[in-house]
Amino acid sequence: ITDQEKELSSSALQAFIAENYDACLQHLSSLQEINKDDYKITLNTAVAEFCKSNQTTTDNLKQTLNQLKNQVHSAVEEMDGLDDVENSMLYYNQAVILYHLRQYTEAISVGEKLYQFIEPFEEKFAQAVCFLLVDLYLLTYQAERALHLLSVLEKMIFQGNNNKNGKNNEIGNNTNKESSNHRAESGALIEAAKSKIHQYKVRAYIQMKSLKACKREIKSVMNTAGNSAPSLFLKSNFEYLRGNYRKAVKLLNSSNIAEHPGFMKTGECLRCMFWNNLGCIHFAMGKHNLGIFYFKKALQENDNACAQLGTGSTDPGKKFSGRPMCTLLTNKRYELLYNCGIQLLHIGRPLAAFECLIEAVQVYHSNPRLWLRLAECCIAANKGTSEQETKGLPSKKGIVQSIVGQGYHRKIVLASQSIQNVVYNSKSHEGDKFIPAPPSSPLRKQELENLRCSILACSAYVALALGDNLMALNHADKLLQQPKLSGSLKFLGHLYAAEALISLDRISDAITHLNPENVTDVYLGISSNEQDQGSDKGENEVMESSGKQTPQCYPSSVTSARTMMLFNLGSAYCLRSEYDKARKCLHQAASLIHPKEIPPEAILLAVYLELQNGNTQLALQIIKRNQLLPSVKTHTDMRKKPIFQPVHPIQPIQMPAFTTVQRK
Repeated sequence: ITDQEKELSSSALQAFIAENYDACLQHLSSLQEINKDDYKITLNTAVAEFCKSNQTTTDNLKQTLNQLKNQVHSAVEEMDGLDDVENSMLYYNQAVILYHLRQYTEAISVGEKLYQFIEPFEEKFAQAVCFLLVDLYLLTYQAERALHLLSVLEKMIFQGNNNKNGKNNEIGNNTNKESSNHRAESGALIEAAKSKIHQYKVRAYIQMKSLKACKREIKSVMNTAGNSAPSLFLKSNFEYLRGNYRKAVKLLNSSNIAEHPGFMKTGECLRCMFWNNLGCIHFAMGKHNLGIFYFKKALQENDNACAQLGTGSTDPGKKFSGRPMCTLLTNKRYELLYNCGIQLLHIGRPLAAFECLIEAVQVYHSNPRLWLRLAECCIAANKGTSEQETKGLPSKKGIVQSIVGQGYHRKIVLASQSIQNVVYNSKSHEGDKFIPAPPSSPLRKQELENLRCSILACSAYVALALGDNLMALNHADKLLQQPKLSGSLKFLGHLYAAEALISLDRISDAITHLNPENVTDVYLGISSNEQDQGSDKGENEVMESSGKQTPQCYPSSVTSARTMMLFNLGSAYCLRSEYDKARKCLHQAASLIHPKEIPPEAILLAVYLELQNGNTQLALQIIKRNQLLPSVKTHTDMRKKPIFQPVHPIQPIQMPAFTTVQRK
């Protein structure tokens, strides 16, 4: 390298650091004339032009990097020699672009190859590679790997600081002012790097639900970053995981969003994040209507931000140009739609939830949880509302009356397709330590087992709705064979198996499934991520109660589950013309629950039994009162006993007033 080339290179670098990109490009142009074969000059020119455009020509930079990569030799897999250390800047820039295009797997592949050759790199560049990889690992929920890299970064910064101090001590008194300025600058950079490391550690520990370690790091973050918006958001997230929801809301409200530089400079829409986090907190508190209100506010903020960014370039080949590269990460529409869909499903609005989730699944099509939620939307929409069921009103258009592919029946077919997608996505990762499920956290082994049970339960329900009884029985049997099956799903497994067997005219087998003793608990089996959340609390701290801890579901107790079993067992006995056994089951079930909780199907069963017994008047009374009444003995027994004497030990049931709804 000649002295002229060195001088031009130095001048170009100084101009670039000073953000004087025109001068930088002039120096690089002069260099290119001297050395036409050096691709690094082309690379630096592309980067300088990119910065000159305020980072709005992402497509041009991406195209140049791809051309240079092909010119140099290479695919990333071929990086295995010293030449690749020289080409490291090219690969790093490529990884940065992949990161901003949300191609995280490809970016990690490039970053990990760079990390293999990290020792010869300059200190600043080595740190940049590590920070990029840490960010990528956290975005893909690989918190353990991120923590390992953060420990490497800490050692790197500590050793670098010691080396600089040693060199500075050797400098004479004549340059004390320069050295003190240099020390102040490097000290500020080191403190900023340490603060960044603490924030990354908090994010990693939050993902791992390691709240004791997180609590220590939160203190370091608050000491180094103060009451900045990122630090308050992190602390709020920490309190949210501990169950301190009011404190989490208070921390969010205390953050000064106005001080944030804005999404045009950082790529983060803080207002959108604020409303989304409030929605998540209220979801955890069981306040679902408030939660959906906040999620809608977050969607509005996101849409406003995207509107300000505009559509970018109209040229199809330059769809990422026309706006700063960092803003390519601003749009969180699909993550917010995912949250809205889950919230709406809890509120009991499956059709609205479906509209949100079907849009989100176009981006997150490999998420098995998301496909299961779509199936649940279809099932809930087909089933009708709980209000219709409890009032005895006809639910939405019946399964038997509809034709495949039309009307409400199509939802069940779609549910079947959704469940097949769940199975496909979960099987494709079998043997992995965890299954990625963006935008939510990955599925661990126990969560995967729970998911498999839910899939089988939904599959059995859908097969019954479609009239495929053999398939329904197959799914129900598989469900009951699962080693870690929750009491609630075990209850459903027996019910679905019995229904399928009855449809197959195997009533004796169905009766064994409908034995009330099969129900021992109705535990939901939700793997709580909060098992260790209270472990780091002080003696005087109390965990807040929330709606999340007691989800509303049916059956809510073992008694109600056994009651349902008895009602269904009575129906099975009717099919075998064993009416006395059916009547016994019916009245035994009625004695376990409040009269108002008796389902309309049980009322109809009682009417049927009385008609079979010849008690037409009593059957009419049951219909009029919409209430189970004590049975009447016919023929010779009627002369010996009063008409309304109940079968002992069942007590007489109170008959409420006749209402207009029941008259209808």
